[in-house]
Amino acid sequence: MVLGSDGGMACCHYWGPPLPGDTDLDALVAAAAGGITGGMLDALPPLSLVPEARRSFPGQPGLVAFQNGLPLEPDWRLDSADQGDALTLRHVAPGLRLDITIRAMDHGLIGLRARLSSDAAVTLHHLALALPVPAHLSDLTELAGRWTREFQPVTTALDHGARLRDARTGRSGHEHPPHLWLTAPGTTNTGGEVVALHYGWSGGHRMLVEALPDGRRQIQLGHCSGSERAPGTVFETAEIWLARGDRGLNSVAVPFQRAIRDALPPARRPRPVHYNGWEAIYFRHDATELAQIAERAAALGAERFVLDDGWFGRRDDDSSSLGDWTIDPRKHPQGFKPLIDKLRALNMRFGLWFEPEMINEDSDLYRAHPDWVLGPADQIRGRSQLHLDMARDDVRDHLFDLIGGILGAWDIDYVKWDHNRLTPFPDAAQTRGVYALLDRLRAAHPQVEFESCASGGGRIDAGILTRCGRVWLSDSNDAIERLRIQHHAAMLLPACVTGSHVGPRECHTSGRVLPMALRAWTAAQRHMGFEMDPRELTTAEARTLTRVTTWWKANRDWMMAGDIWRLDRPAGSLAEMQLSADGSRMVVFAAQIDAPVALQPPLLRLTGLDPQARYRLTMLEHPVGHHSSSVALSRGAVTLNGAALMAQGVALPPAFPQTIAVIEGTRL
Repeated sequence: MVLGSDGGMACCHYWGPPLPGDTDLDALVAAAAGGITGGMLDALPPLSLVPEARRSFPGQPGLVAFQNGLPLEPDWRLDSADQGDALTLRHVAPGLRLDITIRAMDHGLIGLRARLSSDAAVTLHHLALALPVPAHLSDLTELAGRWTREFQPVTTALDHGARLRDARTGRSGHEHPPHLWLTAPGTTNTGGEVVALHYGWSGGHRMLVEALPDGRRQIQLGHCSGSERAPGTVFETAEIWLARGDRGLNSVAVPFQRAIRDALPPARRPRPVHYNGWEAIYFRHDATELAQIAERAAALGAERFVLDDGWFGRRDDDSSSLGDWTIDPRKHPQGFKPLIDKLRALNMRFGLWFEPEMINEDSDLYRAHPDWVLGPADQIRGRSQLHLDMARDDVRDHLFDLIGGILGAWDIDYVKWDHNRLTPFPDAAQTRGVYALLDRLRAAHPQVEFESCASGGGRIDAGILTRCGRVWLSDSNDAIERLRIQHHAAMLLPACVTGSHVGPRECHTSGRVLPMALRAWTAAQRHMGFEMDPRELTTAEARTLTRVTTWWKANRDWMMAGDIWRLDRPAGSLAEMQLSADGSRMVVFAAQIDAPVALQPPLLRLTGLDPQARYRLTMLEHPVGHHSSSVALSRGAVTLNGAALMAQGVALPPAFPQTIAVIEGTRL
């Protein structure tokens, strides 16, 4: 099936069920599509339904299921196309129904979902929607990575055969976050044609890209295979978000940022500067030391203090007490009262770390309920912990009572929700259970914001982001790694949702020592925070950090509501521009990571501006480098029109590696 330029469909690529002989699919869909046809489906790639093996389709089928021990091969027919808030294509077969829902989203995105219903129980292995891939979109870019090095782009040419990834870790994953894009040759951040797809599910997904011998190509997205472990009568994919643009990667990245921002739960305004004590104290909780750190963090500009792992049970390392969500009286004999009182006096809010889905064998909960563990007893352990079976009502009730009791008893406005090991097997019911618990806690404690953390950036997707207003993008506070991770994650994530912290002088995950200006301005590109022992700072470091934090507070409102535009730069450097929603303000961050090939950097071309408007640019942070008096920005403000800034650009001064230039801009 092809979505045509008028929002209708042409049957030349129809891979779905056979149509009744007198059915005019173009007319049927056009009549039903209503508001969706108003330009929302313009120039989308062809849309298939669920490719069927029974009709001799030579590629991989979109439905693999079993009933009574036999493969399910329905004889589908298109029954109707209904238009309510979305266009629903309804297909029926004896005892079965398949609904394909297409909805127009804001910002030019399209949402797609499939739902399979059966009168009798079915065992589902795989259900996916398929998009035929136009021949000129010849490159596939996926996001891959690992712990402390998330969101790394990997590009593959779609020339022949199949590319399959089956993300089976039980979360969206460091390795395979469910965001990808298809591009024409030569596409850059600011030019070229691109289609981007996102699968909004937190439990692992299956992506198939296949080039068939007859020249057709398809891309499928659905839950990871085998994740529906129990027979059932209703199965549903998560929603696929799809965007198309012809002005480079930014033409799909910015719509995705806006759609994610719109989907977020309510959050405290203005966004507070975080302080997280993990890399200062780890499991060592001492009341006097915590008070000293809070005083120092507040003096630097922090507005929220997050107490990380180690406050509960008898948690002195990562081998015990997960599941025992009661305050450790050895470390906090008066509960959280002394710390909260101190934070109130410093005008700071209080946040707390939990890892609700996990359990240690050395815990009271495990000793009472070993049957609550997900998976076999002889499974491989990860981080000395096991998974709770979140599909069980009694498990979720227990966690709701314990966690809700803590949230109700103390003045807590923030929860860092962590997830530090993989599931023993993929299980969609596990993810639905997590969603249910989060939804229940949020309803009972609407004042509390939740952050998604999974060993850093291991669970970041549209499904979790309707419940968590912030993500911990990576456990690496190395500014060089952060610059890369943040830059690529901006293909999906807006600044307001992306936590970024100034780490210790010597990074705990890389051993690298980086200047404070680079560390501070890297954090200031997103939702800013600190995660170090602030008592280690020199006077000069504290002065720089305070200056940058003060600037961030003065600009956070428009930055957190604005867009991130990635700029094209040579290898070894990164640059992006953040533009306010009304286009009147901007800030440009241009980092030199490696030694440049040429002493004088190429002109920095901006994007997304009004060509007719005039903009005044001022250098806010001069990069460390060879002195150059020939660069106008080094001498003072520069005024240029938008057309010149986008077509030619502005000159930057020479910069040493591991330095950053920051430029403010105002539309006149």
